[in-house]
Amino acid sequence: MNDNFNAAPHRRYNILTGEWVLVSPHRTKRPWQGKKEETAKPEIITYDPNCYLCPTNTRINGEVNSDYKNTFVFTNDFGALLPNSLDFNYEEGLLKAEGETGICKVICFSPDHSLTLPDMEVSDIEKVITTWQEEYKELSAKPEINHVQIFENKGATMGCSNPHPHGQIWAQKSTPNEVLKKTEKQEEYFKKHGKSLLTAYIEQELKEKERIIFENESFVSLVPFWAVWPYEVMIVPKNHRKSICELTGKEKLDYAEQLKIVTQKYDKLFDTSFPYSSGIHQSPTNGEYPEWHFHMSFYPPLLRSATVKKFMVGYEMFGMPQRDITAELAAKSLREL
Repeated sequence: MNDNFNAAPHRRYNILTGEWVLVSPHRTKRPWQGKKEETAKPEIITYDPNCYLCPTNTRINGEVNSDYKNTFVFTNDFGALLPNSLDFNYEEGLLKAEGETGICKVICFSPDHSLTLPDMEVSDIEKVITTWQEEYKELSAKPEINHVQIFENKGATMGCSNPHPHGQIWAQKSTPNEVLKKTEKQEEYFKKHGKSLLTAYIEQELKEKERIIFENESFVSLVPFWAVWPYEVMIVPKNHRKSICELTGKEKLDYAEQLKIVTQKYDKLFDTSFPYSSGIHQSPTNGEYPEWHFHMSFYPPLLRSATVKKFMVGYEMFGMPQRDITAELAAKSLREL
């Protein structure tokens, strides 16, 4: 590892987006007298009669959930995107807008009200992945859908509106900003070198081993060199796969193991149910995109402890992302758990 990484402020380049992050390792020594989060232990219950997501319960719109035993998917009762919303284009001088359509779904990981991913069996996490694959395939087949975003917001700190472990899918007509940036950089590298950008990247990471957290036969989890969030993690398949639908049976099992190990390490880091936003970036659905190499990212806000989180304010809002703890030290902490 470069000796300067833990000694001096520096910038790091994100190969997937073309953007930079400021790293200030000396700031880890600053005292903290700011806001501290509450860390009350969640009540462990398998069924909550007042939960809108538990089996057989009635949701706010009057629909009744099935008595599901594994995963459960339904169209979001308050989706940010609607399939039949008004289609329009507006352009007046410098003002531009257009209608947007899409489908939003909710995926309950388990009928158990308190069972988060780190506490699930690998075989049950594999069923979640199977559901992701089914939904991606079904939604991407629709001509009006050009991108499918699978994600999870875990914990009240991340704005999660219901404690029952669940994720979401937003499928839409347009392609989101982050995906457009990643498409451009991956296409640029693929055309020049004939292989995917992330294939080359993880080959280098596996040689250096500074930022690796966990490796199995098919996948590797690591703290990206350009990570913004304190304990940010990326899970990447070793083989070039454009989407989760291309995974073999063995790869899907290894992916499930990665999800369990990474989230277990998170929970052990500060001895708390670790909050995060996670998302799967994969090929848009309106073309071939041979350059795309799917990956899953975790963006957790906790910085020093279960009560102190990272705030994206001030310089981060008006300048560029900034972090204190280096990616190497964050990876070491997670790897050793």
